[in-house]
Amino acid sequence: MSIVTVQLGQCGNQIGHEVFNAICGDVCGTHGLCSKKENESYHDACKERFFSEEESEVPVARAVLVDMEPKVISQTLSIAARSGYWKYDDRSHFCQKQGSGNNWANGYSVHGPRHKEVIMNLVQREAEKCDRLGGFFTIMSMAGGTGSGLGAFVTQCLRDAFPTSFILNHVIWPYGTGEVIVQNYNSVLTLSHLYRSSDALLIHENDVIHKICAQLMNIKQISFRDVNQVIAHQLGSVFQPTYTAESGLHYSRNPLGSFRDPSLYTSWLRPQDAFNAWQTPRAFNKYEKSASLVSNSQFLLKPLDNVVGKAWNMFASKAYIHQYTKFGIEEEDFLDSFTTLEQVISSYTTL
Repeated sequence: MSIVTVQLGQCGNQIGHEVFNAICGDVCGTHGLCSKKENESYHDACKERFFSEEESEVPVARAVLVDMEPKVISQTLSIAARSGYWKYDDRSHFCQKQGSGNNWANGYSVHGPRHKEVIMNLVQREAEKCDRLGGFFTIMSMAGGTGSGLGAFVTQCLRDAFPTSFILNHVIWPYGTGEVIVQNYNSVLTLSHLYRSSDALLIHENDVIHKICAQLMNIKQISFRDVNQVIAHQLGSVFQPTYTAESGLHYSRNPLGSFRDPSLYTSWLRPQDAFNAWQTPRAFNKYEKSASLVSNSQFLLKPLDNVVGKAWNMFASKAYIHQYTKFGIEEEDFLDSFTTLEQVISSYTTL
């Protein structure tokens, strides 16, 4: 099945480019860990999922690029085309030559409704090019301005237009030291809105990825591209075509077997329903062995509680609220968002 990727804002477009770059680099490579037939099958599955080849010498990413700053999209399109291995469809992007103001409310309440028709037409066009649409994959920052607000709006539009399609939102968690002064407000608003319309949220914490770059990869001067490439590699390995691997998981000598321990899960969820393992004999980007774990756990409980707490302290003193109310986000909207996330925290606390 094919996936349509929706890249939103500067962060979403830069990471989206790195994801397609990682996947295409992997597809174009030849890895000797599997047979020629398995490798060809892998290539076909990857291309069907992420690329289309209509009237083009190179694969074309199944993606829609959205931003309020034309420079970011222009650079993204150009860098992809120069690679010579893949490109974006020049018609599948939207940008507006106007300042975004780096404001969540501006993206959600102004840019979203104003440009809804053209953005959703681009999405519909990409969806119609798929023989079998598997769902949508959106990429955005959680703490930024327009990208996260517009991303929350677009996700709601996707849910309305494609009620039976799976929507996976990839969200970048901000550095704890702070990137934007209102990042905790933006995070609370983004998460609460996505929680209502998304099927799943896949989150990467900038602080965690930064540690990987510093401690595991020994990068001395870490750039945003270094961080984005690590995220892209992890995403690429998660989306790698695989098949179910049931044999051998029940043996204690197999490390995967430990994930079937019933004590890891709630009493109402059977371990065989809570844990599924997928594997492929093929390397990913020349790594002979790699493993990716996607889990629904209490891992983000502390960071989430921290973000909500900081946002609530600011809200209690009415700090920066005017930046949102002038674009139509009222205090009641904040309270609804706080309530939603506090319920999430409560539910995960009792897992």
